[in-house]
Amino acid sequence: MVGAAFCHICGNNRHRADAPPARSWMKYLEPVRVLDFTGIRNWFGLPLPSLCAFLIGVVFVVVALTMGLISVHDYSDFEAIQLWRIQWLMAACAAFLAGILLKSRKPEN
Repeated sequence: MVGAAFCHICGNNRHRADAPPARSWMKYLEPVRVLDFTGIRNWFGLPLPSLCAFLIGVVFVVVALTMGLISVHDYSDFEAIQLWRIQWLMAACAAFLAGILLKSRKPEN
């Protein structure tokens, strides 16, 4: 029909210029393709959720260790930094625990 917004045969939008590209968000995932998650999963022997939790836990441990590089001016700053380190280490423990709980009991092929 003349002036219809959609094709009566296939249902596609007739006004292509107005429609955004369907896969435009995929261009933001290009840097992630450099990481070979299949190879990393096979090397660690973990399923993907456990591997993600493990990597997040490692990042939290690294942040907790780098908190010691912050310069301390007085004792109250030292206490605050130690509290931050404890919080980051607790987050790392929670991530590691989540990785353990997400690990499947059956072996993957």
